[in-house]
Amino acid sequence: MAMAVTMEVGNDGVAVISISNPPLNIINAAMLAALKEKFGEATRRRDVKAIVLTGKGGRFSGGFDINAFQNPSGDTSDRTIESIDLVLNTIEDCKKPVVAAIEGLALGGGLELAMGCHARIAAPKTQLGLPELTLGVIPGLGGTQSLPKLVGVSKAIEMMLFSKLIMSEEGKLLGLIDEIATSEELVRVSRLHALEISDGCKPWVRSLHRTDKIGSLSEAQQLLRTAREQAKRTAPNMPQHLACLDAVEEGLLHGGYKGLLKEAAVSKELVQSNTTKALTHLFFAQRATAKVPNITDVGLKPNNVKKVGIIGGGIMGSGIATSLMLSNITVFLKEINSEYLLKGMKTVEGGYYIDTLRAPFVNIVL
Repeated sequence: MAMAVTMEVGNDGVAVISISNPPLNIINAAMLAALKEKFGEATRRRDVKAIVLTGKGGRFSGGFDINAFQNPSGDTSDRTIESIDLVLNTIEDCKKPVVAAIEGLALGGGLELAMGCHARIAAPKTQLGLPELTLGVIPGLGGTQSLPKLVGVSKAIEMMLFSKLIMSEEGKLLGLIDEIATSEELVRVSRLHALEISDGCKPWVRSLHRTDKIGSLSEAQQLLRTAREQAKRTAPNMPQHLACLDAVEEGLLHGGYKGLLKEAAVSKELVQSNTTKALTHLFFAQRATAKVPNITDVGLKPNNVKKVGIIGGGIMGSGIATSLMLSNITVFLKEINSEYLLKGMKTVEGGYYIDTLRAPFVNIVL
């Protein structure tokens, strides 16, 4: 199924804009352009009072297309400016309230799109996060500016620097999510929330303008200093960590718009770096190992393993034996003599209590 951005306007005056790019609704340049077009249409139409942004197929969005990092041809500055224009000018500064209806996952650029909206409604167990640093880049759709404003500086640093994912339930406690609704009720609840914002019954919140979660500037700067020291110790050859912190600090000191400009400039530099190229190559290489020609593509199924023989009962052998036995697999352990065999058995027994009825242990001495 091809990438598509659709819009449906209901009798309630809510325009539902849906993104579709199976299986994860990955964002690319064409989708950004299509989103801008649909938002422009919804803004102009007099029969539209509010907007809901959602994803098809039970997922909001898995983020920006990583292939763009692997092949950063063309003018990346133009793409960055277009991204900022969509999130800031088109969505956050939209003259009609915009609510994100999030299900399944909202990662990277997907979460950044959601944070540009004026409220976020999520289904239970929805994954949220900004894992861009694992690829050598930083959030480039306003994430370095919006996330600290929504969850606080400390939590934002933790989520970005460690690429930590959270569930929507935790997001609700942090203030990243406004309401939790079942998958069946998600769009309906989001429509009502959007109309309540339009009618003045709920606050119209622009993430970049919030300051209530920041705390004092001195405390925020101390958090950033501590994070920088940790990054220098633990990831001295990863420039994206310090670059991310620089973008966050720029926004705290000089405002969200200046922070966005810093984020854009840093993103342009990083996407061309050797670090990003190497980490992106690693990302695709790891996934390629799961695709073996004439094996993974022909429907082969593994046999049900009931017995396993292990040669050597040392640290590695005994550890493997323990894991297999806890999976109800009979283990035959071979050693060169009874002394080594007994040592291996004791190592297994010392690590875990083994239920011999559930996982019988059979030993053979050469």
